[in-house]
Amino acid sequence: MISFFLCLLLLIGGYFVYGKIVENTFAPDDRETPAVKINDGVDYVVMPQWKLFLVQLLNIAGLGPIFGAMQGALWGPIVFLWITFGTIFAGGVHDYFSGMLSERNNGTSISEVCGIYLGNAMKNVMRVFSVVLLVMVGTVFAVGPAGLIVTLFKEGGIGGILASTEFWLWIILAYYFIATFISIDKIIGRIYPVFGICLIIMAVGVIIGIFTHSEFVIPEIWNNFSSMHPDGAPIWSVMFITVACGAISGFHSTQSPLMARCMKSERQGHFVFYGAMVAEGVIALIWAAAGCALYEVTGGLSTGLSAILANGQSAAIYDVCSKTMGGIGVALAMIGVIVCPITSGDTAFRSARLVLADWFKIEQSKYSKRLLLCVPLLGAGAIIGHLDYTIVWRYFSWTNQTLAMIVLWTASMYLFREKKNYWLTAVPATFMSAVSMTYFFYAKECLGLGTAVAYPAGIILAAGFLAIFLYATRKPAKAAK
Repeated sequence: MISFFLCLLLLIGGYFVYGKIVENTFAPDDRETPAVKINDGVDYVVMPQWKLFLVQLLNIAGLGPIFGAMQGALWGPIVFLWITFGTIFAGGVHDYFSGMLSERNNGTSISEVCGIYLGNAMKNVMRVFSVVLLVMVGTVFAVGPAGLIVTLFKEGGIGGILASTEFWLWIILAYYFIATFISIDKIIGRIYPVFGICLIIMAVGVIIGIFTHSEFVIPEIWNNFSSMHPDGAPIWSVMFITVACGAISGFHSTQSPLMARCMKSERQGHFVFYGAMVAEGVIALIWAAAGCALYEVTGGLSTGLSAILANGQSAAIYDVCSKTMGGIGVALAMIGVIVCPITSGDTAFRSARLVLADWFKIEQSKYSKRLLLCVPLLGAGAIIGHLDYTIVWRYFSWTNQTLAMIVLWTASMYLFREKKNYWLTAVPATFMSAVSMTYFFYAKECLGLGTAVAYPAGIILAAGFLAIFLYATRKPAKAAK
């Protein structure tokens, strides 16, 4: 329990200390923001700071810091360290720069931002990566809530069409179409802050439930400083890929431009982008603690956690909520867990629309132009929604962290051009390169070559990426001679 509180204090302190260092390095100023300069009434709309924060939190969170953190708990309390330090030194940095670089470039999509600083080849890679990732995320965040709604109806003894996952999947996709199509302030700006608060209350309820039940004890990191995974999955780099949204997530960089288009001042970035990531890290820490506390047995984590996770994210979340909060708490938590992923899913499809619009230069103020992109995107989502969820999630996890890696290298090049401390982003970029490349060589759904090949290959490639970056920083100096 002490480890949990130490990590919680580190996360809060990280926001005020390291987050301020990140902000001072970027140096926001009083220039006119895209929301003020463009203000098209559809995607560029000024919103107050508190609303920006809650919408950003809801956009980047969904089931990510909940289900990913619970899966991470299979490794034991050592996952607390990745959530804590990953959030402070990687996730918060990634989210801040992805949002602020978009803001500095008229709120453009992250793929276009990467093209500005890393060249056209990387821009095209990021375009494809972004659209694929966003459609997968939107689909994942439709299937999960649909399953949870069905679970609730079945628990209540209700059958028929209301207990059909297919029915609710199509209902959610229909909502996605509406939210993706209309202006950002009509639904997202009005009701999302309420659900953002609900997400926070749900996490608070879970941790209070743990502390008020004597049978639940959060294990200490120093007593379990090794992998406790029942299947023997290695910490490096599978755990780092699995937790994803609770520490760092490339998906966030696709969402940050949405709020970059709605900021009145650059100085709001620290609270909106870095702050929302820290809040997500706290939520992930709580759910990881729940996974460790509720299912731990003598000798390590039992298959109880892996068994409940095998039944799907809906069953796992329902089990934790029912054990920690009981009736009223479960009702509140279930509403939050149903709504929050849906609200991340619709902004995923909205971001995909904007990426395609920037890619093909399709102006979005007219209904017909937005319709041109919304229909095929939601059609693709409907198809993917009928695939095996676990397979979609695996590919999402690797694609997600690879995107984060590329965005951090983009921020590094920006800082180099601005003659600022690029090591602030180059170090986490190198680390995430090692994580992503190691997983690519190790995972069965990728090359499946095992740790003997994956470990050295990941490290060598990460070192190679760093060498390429450092070489690129030397080229202008040589050309000037």
